[in-house]
Amino acid sequence: MKPSEVPTDLHDLLEGTVALPLLSANAVADGGAAAIVDLRSPAEFADDHLPGARNRPLFDNEERALIGFLYHRASPGEAFDRGIELLRERLTELVAGILEEAGIEGVDLSRIPAELEALTSAGQHGLEELLAPFEAEPESRVPLVVHCWRGGLRSQSVLALLRRLGVDAYGLQGGYKHYRRWVLDGLEQCEPLPTFVLAGLTGVGKTLVLRELERQRTGWTLDLEGIAQHRSSTLGMVGLDPVSQKLFDGGCLQRLRAGFPEPWMVVEGESRKVGDVIIPARLWSAMQDGRRLELTAPLDVRVKVLSDDYLARAGSREQLAERLPFIEQRLGKKRFDGVLTGLLAEDRIDELVEVLLERYYDPLYRHSEGDRTYEARVDTSDPAACAAEIADWIERQRD
Repeated sequence: MKPSEVPTDLHDLLEGTVALPLLSANAVADGGAAAIVDLRSPAEFADDHLPGARNRPLFDNEERALIGFLYHRASPGEAFDRGIELLRERLTELVAGILEEAGIEGVDLSRIPAELEALTSAGQHGLEELLAPFEAEPESRVPLVVHCWRGGLRSQSVLALLRRLGVDAYGLQGGYKHYRRWVLDGLEQCEPLPTFVLAGLTGVGKTLVLRELERQRTGWTLDLEGIAQHRSSTLGMVGLDPVSQKLFDGGCLQRLRAGFPEPWMVVEGESRKVGDVIIPARLWSAMQDGRRLELTAPLDVRVKVLSDDYLARAGSREQLAERLPFIEQRLGKKRFDGVLTGLLAEDRIDELVEVLLERYYDPLYRHSEGDRTYEARVDTSDPAACAAEIADWIERQRD
């Protein structure tokens, strides 16, 4: 729509346009925003999001599906009109939520219906002509960034509304799609430091030691299982909430970009996959080339570590019961059918864990390790003492 075809009350608006400053994914990921609000649907947000982002969805999962259907099967204009119709009644609540996430007060929300009308009454094309996005490079941290999937009308319209309300808000250039590409490029280009790998049988407490080492030597470690929310084993998801591959990738890049205080990093020995997520190629290569330390512990210590870990959270027992039949089948259905689930039902947890370790986990680990060699061996019965010994050993390598 040309300015001459626009209703008179919109002439001034179109003449001035609405400037929409956009930040790069690099700037936002480097802490360039005090608050990041993701406007995508809850399902999109759950699959992946920028570190620290909060979800204030413009549309719920069903509404997003409907608008997408209209966009592809009817017309973009019809999808736009339906979106505005859905938003009209709850837009004030949405904006209030966005401002709450950013800690911004004093905005006159009563202006929202009139501003929405001014922005959208000329339809989709009128709004597109009105918006003037540009790449911004602010000198200081901005108070708020809002974004959607690709930086299109979903986020630009909200950003325009916020700025017309006097809010110093910014957008994310290219939206989530650009951020995802930035993550993948970053992982391909990263150069991980020389690596020390903490290896050892299941249950020796590698994760406990790694986290104790991080407490004693802040910044030394990369906790892959912590990022993945998975213990990297058949029962590794019990009591945890594993993340998607995309969230895992973003978490790995965030940690690598944060840097390390020494010219090395310490990780826990893993297979290429941590649960269902795959360790990025360059990071995996550094782990394969790393110097390995073997962590050991008596069987009773290992049993206690696993018992405490697997059953620490509500609902863990039910999750464990669902997964045990798979292991029974792997061990031999004829001999073990119902054995492990029976031990769990009878609350014979120590016996159950001993069987899991000796019959299932230990043979798998020994097979995967093959003929690998270790440069040191440390007992983990006292995780704090073990971490201190590892730290001392690593520091001596520098000397």
